[in-house]
Amino acid sequence: MAKRPWPAARLELVPMDTITEVAMAVQDGQADAGIVPIENSVEGTVNLTLDLLFAIKEIKIQGEIVLEIEHYLATEKSNAAGPIEVIYSHPQALAQCRQYLERHYPVARIVPTASTGAAAALVAAGTERAAAIVSRAAVDLYGLEVLAAGIQDFASNKTRFVVLGHGLPAPTGRDKTSLVLALRENRPGGLYQVLKDFADAVIDLTKIESRPAKQELGDYVFFIDCEGHVDHGRLAGVIARLQEKTALLEVLGSYPRWG
Repeated sequence: MAKRPWPAARLELVPMDTITEVAMAVQDGQADAGIVPIENSVEGTVNLTLDLLFAIKEIKIQGEIVLEIEHYLATEKSNAAGPIEVIYSHPQALAQCRQYLERHYPVARIVPTASTGAAAALVAAGTERAAAIVSRAAVDLYGLEVLAAGIQDFASNKTRFVVLGHGLPAPTGRDKTSLVLALRENRPGGLYQVLKDFADAVIDLTKIESRPAKQELGDYVFFIDCEGHVDHGRLAGVIARLQEKTALLEVLGSYPRWG
């Protein structure tokens, strides 16, 4: 596994309620690094993370972490024997357990929260007959009672997280680069002309996704993940050529691949 660009043994972990708060803490120097979700194998891209990476120029992706996700339905211990009327969790977790909730709790009120940790805190307060979809760590931290484990709809449920920081780590030989670009004009074959440079250089694209540019309706930017480091080898040449073809080209990060 590639060496991580941050000293894990010396980290002080600080929980925050939202993805935006994490990004702002890194931008303002309140945190040296932040970890946020960017993609789930079931529900796809976390659009807020992409939008923040595009909007906040000072932060870059420093690394990635891929974790298997197991969801627990848990409640405050005094509620374990009674009916559950409300279920809290983050929208991504709720979506990943949609079939389970429809099958087992069809009449329960589903309430989204800023995070699964926030959901656990609400349930731990014990003010109503509520449960939360949370991680095993949250169950233990808040002293909850597990009603069911592994409730995600798909057993192979993984989330990719990115580590936010400042600057670009040096090449390791096993790197990935994340880019955002915009075409000069919307014309047939415009995106193909951009992607062709990657194909000609035999550079694998691991992801491509469009997002609204947040200007005019129909204007989009394209987020691309590819193999390689922006300062090394064939990718450096592709980036130089793309500068001449695009209206916007920004490097969101070049970092060691996970695993």
